[in-house]
Amino acid sequence: MIKKQIFTFLLRWLVSSLGMYLCINWLGTISPDSSETFAEPWMLFAAAGLIFSLVNSIVKPLIKMLALPLAILTMGISTIIINTAMVILTIYLLPGVEMDFWGAFVSSSVMSVINAVLNLIIS
Repeated sequence: MIKKQIFTFLLRWLVSSLGMYLCINWLGTISPDSSETFAEPWMLFAAAGLIFSLVNSIVKPLIKMLALPLAILTMGISTIIINTAMVILTIYLLPGVEMDFWGAFVSSSVMSVINAVLNLIIS
């Protein structure tokens, strides 16, 4: 059972890293000083995937619970804003990467689709 959970976490991390690779390259900018922080370019995207996975598993449930009345009032549309905020938080925590609000909005949609497909495959 533990092996399955570890495998699932590693698979989610890998898929999140690939998704963040696409989103950062298409919609964001990587500053040249990020090479001082990360020795290899792939490490930046591995860190992005790890940060995104941790933010989604720790911060997002708390925010969704606090925003439950707003989600009921807006019939679930507020979850789009919460997903965008999780991408903005990930980009903020990642040194040397910048993305505007609309890039984060599109990235949250892309990452939601990627995670939905992954959830179908895993379960």
